[in-house]
Amino acid sequence: MRMVLTTWGSRGDVEPVAGLAVRLRELGVEVRVCAPPDEEFAALLGGVGVPLVPLGPTVQSVVTGARPPSAADAFRLAPQLVAARFDTLMTAAEGCDALLATGLMPAGARSVAEKLGIPYVFACFHPFGLPSRHLPPMQRPGKPSPEGEKDIKALWAQDAERVNGLYGEALNSHRAAIGLPPVDNVRDYVLTDRPWLAAEPVLGPWQEMTDLDLVPTGAWVLPDERPLPDGLEAFLEAGEPPVYVGFGSMALHTARDMARVAIEAVRAHGRRVLLARGWADLALIDDRDDCFVVGEVNHQSLFGRVAAVVHHGGAGTTTTAVRAGVPQVAVPQIADQPHWAARIAELGIGSAHDGPTPTFESLSAALTTALSPGTRARARAVAGEIRTDGTTVAAEMLLDAVSRDRSSASASA
Repeated sequence: MRMVLTTWGSRGDVEPVAGLAVRLRELGVEVRVCAPPDEEFAALLGGVGVPLVPLGPTVQSVVTGARPPSAADAFRLAPQLVAARFDTLMTAAEGCDALLATGLMPAGARSVAEKLGIPYVFACFHPFGLPSRHLPPMQRPGKPSPEGEKDIKALWAQDAERVNGLYGEALNSHRAAIGLPPVDNVRDYVLTDRPWLAAEPVLGPWQEMTDLDLVPTGAWVLPDERPLPDGLEAFLEAGEPPVYVGFGSMALHTARDMARVAIEAVRAHGRRVLLARGWADLALIDDRDDCFVVGEVNHQSLFGRVAAVVHHGGAGTTTTAVRAGVPQVAVPQIADQPHWAARIAELGIGSAHDGPTPTFESLSAALTTALSPGTRARARAVAGEIRTDGTTVAAEMLLDAVSRDRSSASASA
């Protein structure tokens, strides 16, 4: 059996797909992963023996320029990604039994599956992009909603129009080229009426937050057995557990002084600092021996050895920290991150910073909560409730989908 998994987005969009690919392979499935051609992602997939089939531009080239991506950039990127999906997936999925898509609005993936006559699954790592009667849509480039609009149903209808504006022309042009009829509502076509939610249930009890038939699988975690670098091991052993500060794939355009603010706030609590460079290229501010800087490392091994994790509130980092039982301070930057930050605070396992640009005072206050004994005890307790079978659940569901499709095809033959 052969399957294609595809995504386009940050590491938080790629690593879970790698985890699912590894589990499928363990069940005897031949897997291809079509993802952005960033060196980091190629190394991630190559490290677990899953080759990367390049799709679209690198994510780092899009998000780490001198300024944040603009609406005009989004309108250029959207048709580029649609074209890349048709070109790449049509070849990669030839002869395959199923196609699963996730990441940034994967317009084009379902059309390829439709043309090839194979099952298609859309999966997401949070529900906030799914039509809801309870929550308004997240911001998206395009014509803004009327000022003062409060009707949630109207807001979601306007969101669908914005998706059509971004992807509709390119999608329907490529569909016509392969003999498929046009799609009127790109968003709902891509999402399907039965999307999968690959999120930890304790962190994301969101089944009632969408009108769609949401299917929870649990978070997709890629096991990481890599040792920590010798220099990092020596730093950890040289004193009390440090506070980890890292913002992953965030460029931090609105928080250029993040390293200085974070280091000074952590030091004010009498703690050592472990700073992760990330895509913002954070750097030490002096040569004192209470700070150490790292590149990409094994968070699964590391987080259990730190006093707290200060991060951007991405789904993957949040889940890894919860599994490690370590307190968190989330400083959300974009998209779903404010929701994860709020959930951290609701569970009592850390703090949600108000806004993306902390000051010494605001981050110090958040650390006071995170470093309290009560928060650490609560974080350890919640860690004991976390599921570990998300990739197994999703892999078995994919196998079932293929089996049902074959049965249906046999019955109609």
